[in-house]
Amino acid sequence: MPLPIDNTAPSLLIRRDAFERAGMTRQAFDEALGLTPEEFRMEGALIVIGPLVGEDTLTDLIARCEDAGLVYFDDFFELSGNWPEWLALFAMDRS
Repeated sequence: MPLPIDNTAPSLLIRRDAFERAGMTRQAFDEALGLTPEEFRMEGALIVIGPLVGEDTLTDLIARCEDAGLVYFDDFFELSGNWPEWLALFAMDRS
């Protein structure tokens, strides 16, 4: 099932296998960012975190992923959230 991506702020998309391989947990993200269930969603092999509000939230989250050994673009990717309201975007893993 495709996950909707919000256009009001950036979102981070992470491959679930990379997330788990790095030993990352939802609990750690919830404690660091105070995420709601709507801001941390998993479907199949994809995790979507966002919309991410706050000036440094996205850069901090990218640094956290890279510190855990994830590789930008291969393991995770950010979408700016900067597109018109009339456009709806959905994401899903190809597998």
